[in-house]
Amino acid sequence: MLRILTFLYQWLIAIPILFILTLLTALITLIGCRLGNGNVWGYYPAHIWSRLVCIFSLVRIEVHGRENIDPNTSYVFVANHQGAYDIFLIYGYLNHNFKWMMKKSLRHIPFVGSACAAAGHIFVDKSTPSGVKETLQKAEATLQGGMSLVVFPEGARTWTGAMRPFKRGAYQLAVEFSLPVVPLTIDGAFAVMPRTTYNFKPGKIVLTIHPPIYPDANEGHDLERLMQESYQAIESALPLKYQSVKKS
Repeated sequence: MLRILTFLYQWLIAIPILFILTLLTALITLIGCRLGNGNVWGYYPAHIWSRLVCIFSLVRIEVHGRENIDPNTSYVFVANHQGAYDIFLIYGYLNHNFKWMMKKSLRHIPFVGSACAAAGHIFVDKSTPSGVKETLQKAEATLQGGMSLVVFPEGARTWTGAMRPFKRGAYQLAVEFSLPVVPLTIDGAFAVMPRTTYNFKPGKIVLTIHPPIYPDANEGHDLERLMQESYQAIESALPLKYQSVKKS
Protein backbone atom coordinates (compact mmCIF):
# COMPACT_ATOMS: atom_id res chain seq x y z
CA MET A 1 0.00 0.00 0.00
CA LEU A 2 2.83 2.39 0.89
CA ARG A 3 4.49 1.69 -2.45
CA ILE A 4 1.28 2.55 -4.31
CA LEU A 5 0.84 5.78 -2.34
CA THR A 6 4.44 6.76 -3.03
CA PHE A 7 3.99 6.06 -6.75
CA LEU A 8 0.81 8.17 -6.90
CA TYR A 9 2.41 11.00 -4.93
CA GLN A 10 5.43 10.98 -7.21
CA TRP A 11 3.60 11.17 -10.53
CA LEU A 12 0.52 13.18 -9.55
CA ILE A 13 2.07 15.69 -7.17
CA ALA A 14 5.87 15.72 -6.95
CA ILE A 15 6.79 15.39 -10.64
CA PRO A 16 4.46 18.19 -11.89
CA ILE A 17 5.71 20.53 -9.14
CA LEU A 18 9.35 19.70 -9.81
CA PHE A 19 8.89 20.12 -13.57
CA ILE A 20 7.57 23.64 -13.04
CA LEU A 21 10.35 24.41 -10.53
CA THR A 22 12.96 23.19 -13.01
CA LEU A 23 11.64 25.44 -15.78
CA LEU A 24 11.49 28.43 -13.42
CA THR A 25 15.02 27.77 -12.17
CA ALA A 26 16.36 27.52 -15.72
CA LEU A 27 14.64 30.77 -16.73
CA ILE A 28 15.80 32.63 -13.62
CA THR A 29 19.36 31.39 -14.21
CA LEU A 30 19.30 32.44 -17.86
CA ILE A 31 17.93 35.90 -17.17
CA GLY A 32 20.03 36.48 -14.05
CA CYS A 33 23.30 35.45 -15.70
CA ARG A 34 22.68 37.79 -18.62
CA LEU A 35 21.81 40.71 -16.39
CA GLY A 36 24.14 40.24 -13.43
CA ASN A 37 26.86 38.20 -11.77
CA GLY A 38 26.99 34.75 -13.34
CA ASN A 39 28.68 33.25 -10.29
CA VAL A 40 25.70 34.28 -8.16
CA TRP A 41 22.86 33.57 -10.57
CA GLY A 42 24.59 30.46 -11.83
CA TYR A 43 24.64 28.92 -8.38
CA TYR A 44 21.95 30.09 -5.95
CA PRO A 45 18.78 29.42 -7.99
CA ALA A 46 19.99 25.86 -8.62
CA HIS A 47 21.07 25.56 -4.98
CA ILE A 48 17.53 26.34 -3.81
CA TRP A 49 15.97 24.21 -6.57
CA SER A 50 18.02 21.18 -5.52
CA ARG A 51 16.95 21.49 -1.90
CA LEU A 52 13.30 21.71 -2.99
CA VAL A 53 13.73 18.61 -5.16
CA CYS A 54 14.95 16.65 -2.13
CA ILE A 55 12.14 17.99 0.08
CA PHE A 56 9.38 17.16 -2.41
CA SER A 57 10.97 13.77 -3.06
CA LEU A 58 10.84 12.98 0.67
CA VAL A 59 14.61 12.56 0.75
CA ARG A 60 16.50 13.43 3.94
CA ILE A 61 20.06 14.70 3.67
CA GLU A 62 22.90 14.30 6.14
CA VAL A 63 26.25 16.05 5.63
CA HIS A 64 29.55 15.34 7.36
CA GLY A 65 32.84 17.24 7.03
CA ARG A 66 31.85 20.75 5.93
CA GLU A 67 34.57 22.03 8.25
CA ASN A 68 37.13 20.50 5.87
CA ILE A 69 36.63 23.11 3.14
CA ASP A 70 37.17 26.86 2.92
CA PRO A 71 34.59 28.88 0.91
CA ASN A 72 37.37 31.14 -0.41
CA THR A 73 39.53 28.33 -1.80
CA SER A 74 39.29 26.78 -5.26
CA TYR A 75 39.01 22.99 -5.22
CA VAL A 76 38.44 20.14 -7.60
CA PHE A 77 35.70 18.06 -5.96
CA VAL A 78 35.54 14.42 -7.05
CA ALA A 79 32.59 12.21 -6.11
CA ASN A 80 31.29 8.71 -6.72
CA HIS A 81 28.18 8.67 -8.92
CA GLN A 82 25.39 6.54 -7.46
CA GLY A 83 22.32 8.05 -9.13
CA ALA A 84 20.35 11.06 -10.35
CA TYR A 85 20.06 12.53 -6.86
CA ASP A 86 23.83 13.02 -6.65
CA ILE A 87 23.33 16.29 -8.53
CA PHE A 88 20.68 17.58 -6.14
CA LEU A 89 22.73 16.50 -3.14
CA ILE A 90 25.88 18.35 -4.19
CA TYR A 91 24.13 21.41 -5.60
CA GLY A 92 21.87 21.77 -2.60
CA TYR A 93 24.02 20.73 0.33
CA LEU A 94 27.74 21.10 -0.41
CA ASN A 95 27.35 24.84 0.37
CA HIS A 96 30.32 25.83 -1.79
CA ASN A 97 30.04 27.75 -5.06
CA PHE A 98 31.24 25.69 -8.00
CA LYS A 99 30.88 24.83 -11.66
CA TRP A 100 30.10 21.40 -13.01
CA MET A 101 32.32 19.67 -15.52
CA MET A 102 29.84 17.78 -17.66
CA LYS A 103 29.43 15.89 -20.91
CA LYS A 104 29.04 18.03 -24.00
CA SER A 105 25.82 16.16 -24.91
CA LEU A 106 24.04 17.65 -21.85
CA ARG A 107 24.24 21.03 -23.57
CA HIS A 108 21.27 19.93 -25.73
CA ILE A 109 18.77 19.36 -22.88
CA PRO A 110 15.96 21.91 -23.43
CA PHE A 111 16.18 24.93 -21.09
CA VAL A 112 18.54 23.15 -18.68
CA GLY A 113 21.41 22.97 -21.18
CA SER A 114 21.08 26.66 -22.02
CA ALA A 115 20.94 27.56 -18.32
CA CYS A 116 24.09 25.52 -17.65
CA ALA A 117 25.90 27.29 -20.48
CA ALA A 118 24.80 30.71 -19.21
CA ALA A 119 25.93 29.77 -15.68
CA GLY A 120 29.44 29.00 -16.95
CA HIS A 121 29.50 25.26 -16.40
CA ILE A 122 32.17 23.50 -18.43
CA PHE A 123 31.12 21.16 -21.22
CA VAL A 124 33.87 18.66 -21.97
CA ASP A 125 34.71 18.30 -25.66
CA LYS A 126 37.06 15.36 -26.29
CA SER A 127 36.27 15.04 -29.98
CA THR A 128 39.23 17.09 -31.24
CA PRO A 129 42.56 18.38 -29.88
CA SER A 130 41.24 21.94 -30.21
CA GLY A 131 38.16 20.96 -28.19
CA VAL A 132 40.33 19.56 -25.40
CA LYS A 133 42.46 22.70 -25.42
CA GLU A 134 39.36 24.90 -25.24
CA THR A 135 38.05 22.86 -22.30
CA LEU A 136 41.32 23.37 -20.42
CA GLN A 137 41.32 27.09 -21.14
CA LYS A 138 37.74 27.41 -19.88
CA ALA A 139 38.62 25.47 -16.74
CA GLU A 140 41.66 27.67 -16.05
CA ALA A 141 39.56 30.84 -16.43
CA THR A 142 36.86 29.41 -14.17
CA LEU A 143 39.07 28.30 -11.29
CA GLN A 144 39.69 31.74 -9.86
CA GLY A 145 38.77 33.50 -6.61
CA GLY A 146 37.43 30.51 -4.75
CA MET A 147 35.44 29.07 -7.65
CA SER A 148 35.65 25.29 -7.79
CA LEU A 149 34.81 22.38 -10.07
CA VAL A 150 32.77 19.27 -9.33
CA VAL A 151 33.43 16.13 -11.37
CA PHE A 152 32.18 12.56 -11.31
CA PRO A 153 35.40 10.76 -12.34
CA GLU A 154 33.55 7.49 -12.98
CA GLY A 155 32.10 9.27 -16.01
CA ALA A 156 28.53 8.00 -15.57
CA ARG A 157 26.16 6.64 -12.94
CA THR A 158 26.86 3.16 -11.66
CA TRP A 159 24.52 0.36 -12.71
CA THR A 160 24.97 -1.63 -9.50
CA GLY A 161 25.78 0.91 -6.79
CA ALA A 162 29.40 -0.29 -6.71
CA MET A 163 32.23 2.13 -7.43
CA ARG A 164 33.94 1.83 -10.78
CA PRO A 165 37.45 2.89 -11.87
CA PHE A 166 38.07 6.63 -12.12
CA LYS A 167 39.02 8.46 -15.31
CA ARG A 168 41.94 10.88 -15.38
CA GLY A 169 40.30 14.06 -16.69
CA ALA A 170 39.46 15.80 -13.41
CA TYR A 171 42.80 14.86 -11.91
CA GLN A 172 44.76 16.20 -14.86
CA LEU A 173 43.15 19.58 -14.20
CA ALA A 174 44.16 19.43 -10.54
CA VAL A 175 47.73 18.52 -11.54
CA GLU A 176 47.87 21.20 -14.26
CA PHE A 177 46.71 24.00 -11.97
CA SER A 178 48.10 22.65 -8.65
CA LEU A 179 44.70 22.65 -6.97
CA PRO A 180 43.66 20.70 -3.88
CA VAL A 181 41.34 17.78 -4.56
CA VAL A 182 38.42 17.11 -2.21
CA PRO A 183 36.94 13.60 -2.31
CA LEU A 184 33.16 13.43 -1.76
CA THR A 185 31.36 10.24 -0.77
CA ILE A 186 27.70 9.86 -1.70
CA ASP A 187 25.87 7.08 0.10
CA GLY A 188 22.16 6.40 -0.33
CA ALA A 189 21.44 7.92 -3.74
CA PHE A 190 21.48 4.49 -5.38
CA ALA A 191 18.70 3.31 -3.05
CA VAL A 192 16.65 6.47 -3.65
CA MET A 193 16.81 6.37 -7.46
CA PRO A 194 19.20 4.03 -9.30
CA ARG A 195 19.97 4.33 -12.98
CA THR A 196 17.52 1.54 -13.81
CA THR A 197 14.31 3.42 -12.90
CA TYR A 198 12.51 6.77 -13.08
CA ASN A 199 10.77 6.21 -9.74
CA PHE A 200 12.26 7.58 -6.53
CA LYS A 201 12.01 6.04 -3.09
CA PRO A 202 11.89 8.16 0.08
CA GLY A 203 15.08 7.72 2.03
CA LYS A 204 18.28 9.27 3.32
CA ILE A 205 21.41 10.28 1.44
CA VAL A 206 24.66 10.98 3.27
CA LEU A 207 27.31 13.32 1.85
CA THR A 208 30.79 13.00 3.38
CA ILE A 209 33.27 15.79 2.60
CA HIS A 210 36.77 14.43 3.11
CA PRO A 211 39.87 16.54 3.90
CA PRO A 212 41.48 18.08 0.82
CA ILE A 213 44.47 16.41 -0.82
CA TYR A 214 46.96 19.25 -1.35
CA PRO A 215 49.75 19.30 -3.94
CA ASP A 216 53.31 19.10 -2.72
CA ALA A 217 54.77 22.60 -2.35
CA ASN A 218 57.72 21.77 -4.60
CA GLU A 219 56.64 18.92 -6.86
CA GLY A 220 52.88 19.40 -7.11
CA HIS A 221 50.58 16.38 -7.41
CA ASP A 222 51.57 12.90 -8.44
CA LEU A 223 48.71 11.90 -10.74
CA GLU A 224 48.57 8.19 -9.94
CA ARG A 225 48.91 8.72 -6.19
CA LEU A 226 46.26 11.45 -6.28
CA MET A 227 43.78 9.18 -8.04
CA GLN A 228 44.46 6.32 -5.65
CA GLU A 229 44.22 8.44 -2.48
CA SER A 230 40.97 10.09 -3.52
CA TYR A 231 39.44 6.77 -4.57
CA GLN A 232 40.35 5.20 -1.23
CA ALA A 233 38.96 8.19 0.69
CA ILE A 234 35.62 8.02 -1.13
CA GLU A 235 35.43 4.27 -0.72
CA SER A 236 36.18 4.45 3.02
CA ALA A 237 32.80 6.06 3.79
CA LEU A 238 30.73 3.57 1.77
CA PRO A 239 29.17 0.30 2.94
CA LEU A 240 31.15 -2.71 1.73
CA LYS A 241 28.50 -3.62 -0.88
CA TYR A 242 28.97 -0.24 -2.61
CA GLN A 243 32.74 -0.25 -2.70
CA SER A 244 34.83 -1.12 -5.74
CA VAL A 245 33.84 -3.85 -8.13
CA LYS A 246 36.69 -6.02 -6.89
CA LYS A 247 35.33 -5.86 -3.35
CA SER A 248 31.62 -6.12 -4.19
